[in-house]
Amino acid sequence: MRNMNLIISNRSDEPIYIQLKRQIKEAILNGELQEGEACPSLRTVAKELRISVLTVSRAYAELEAEGFVKNVQGRGCFVMTRGQELLREQLVCQIEGALIQAVKAARLADLSSEELHDLLDVLLEMDLKD
Repeated sequence: MRNMNLIISNRSDEPIYIQLKRQIKEAILNGELQEGEACPSLRTVAKELRISVLTVSRAYAELEAEGFVKNVQGRGCFVMTRGQELLREQLVCQIEGALIQAVKAARLADLSSEELHDLLDVLLEMDLKD
């Protein structure tokens, strides 16, 4: 189990358990948390973030219901071994969201469809490590 940099905001309109769930899901999807790896314990997360164990438990329960983690009684919560198809589908959804934002920005910038395609081609050829 590694130390995750989880950040919550009391000023956000998003409930704390959703903020937590989103960050852990992102860590799983981007490979920060690997298959079979233990998630931070409920008590550790609650203590570090100064939130209720019930809030952390709710986030983990929803992650389990979505197939991202598995709670093993007495041992903790572990990242599920994910089928490639499910992982791919989650990533495609993220890509769709990012592309929707890119298309909206392109329209605001008055880019033509051809210019947007050219920009995408250039980006695809770049060595993007981040």
